[in-house]
Amino acid sequence: MSITSKTSSTLREIKVSYTSKVKVADRIKITSSKDACELFRKIWSDYLEIREEFNILLLNRANHVLGWFNVSIGGKSGTLIDPKLIFSVALKCNACGIILCHNHPSGNLNPSSPDLELTKKIKAGGDLLEIRILDHLIISTECYHSMADEGILKNY
Repeated sequence: MSITSKTSSTLREIKVSYTSKVKVADRIKITSSKDACELFRKIWSDYLEIREEFNILLLNRANHVLGWFNVSIGGKSGTLIDPKLIFSVALKCNACGIILCHNHPSGNLNPSSPDLELTKKIKAGGDLLEIRILDHLIISTECYHSMADEGILKNY
């Protein structure tokens, strides 16, 4: 069978789309890690102290929020993160920046070695795609830790 006759029956077009019904003037603007933390707390599930989750905020060039996405839900001591999923969502909505966030059910806000390695890996991917990784927050019910505020992201 030739490529031409096979193409119409076996090859499917992939369509990628993103729509926003929120006017630019009505979008939330993130100006600090505190702003981001407050927004994450509003969208987080009720399981902040029970299981680890990983969410992202997607921003335009002016740091207005395009939307948020739940990347992963795990267990008490961790969750698996696929950077390809993060970047596929970011590219789909034409994001210029991403703020990463996960919780530590234990309340310990210190980033673990795997947290730091993951951040480094995602930052490298963002650099390649020209998508800024603006921060990586670790949150608990009472406070948060910002890798940007601590200067950790500048080292990557």
